[in-house]
Amino acid sequence: MNKHDKIEKNIGLLGVLVAIVISFSGIIEIVPLMSQASVVEPVEGLKPRNPLELAGQNIYVAEGCYGCHSQQIRPFVDETLRYGHYSLAGESVYDRPHQWGSKRTGPDLARVGGRYSNEWHEIHLIDPRAVVPTSNMPGYPWLADTPVDVEQTVASMKVLKKLGHPYSDDEIANAAASLTDKTQLDALVAYLQNLGIAMPKSYQ
Repeated sequence: MNKHDKIEKNIGLLGVLVAIVISFSGIIEIVPLMSQASVVEPVEGLKPRNPLELAGQNIYVAEGCYGCHSQQIRPFVDETLRYGHYSLAGESVYDRPHQWGSKRTGPDLARVGGRYSNEWHEIHLIDPRAVVPTSNMPGYPWLADTPVDVEQTVASMKVLKKLGHPYSDDEIANAAASLTDKTQLDALVAYLQNLGIAMPKSYQ
């Protein structure tokens, strides 16, 4: 019996060897990325979201928008022709949790910022079919009547600061005042209008 046969017939040994190979392969893939500045450095001009945009991101996550919309343009010709330059790691350094997504029932939103007016977004979020007759997206009319959760937003900023987001103490202290009389609809629109706007001009 040769060595190859011994490995194939010994399930325990085979399992250990497979685990070693997978672990080694993973290390080879991950370790170089940890020392590559372009992976962990934000693209030029990218800033942490302001309180209203951050509140909008929390609403985006809470409503499960990532289940139908991705925020990752893949490096394929059809996608770059439609959405622009493929997504860069440096665009997502302030996204916690990341919103790349894995499914597109609706369009990718990585570059949606500035494409439509605030009014368009407001109408679309309340009644999607009012602006896109064939849309199967549900409406979110209650967002217009629901105030932003100020305490949650301030708490989010404090946590994100501990994780390395460059929020100043003054920004956190003034966050509550900046959210006065703001609705969840205002916040979600602000978040959507912020997506992709920091992409360097040279890549657009």
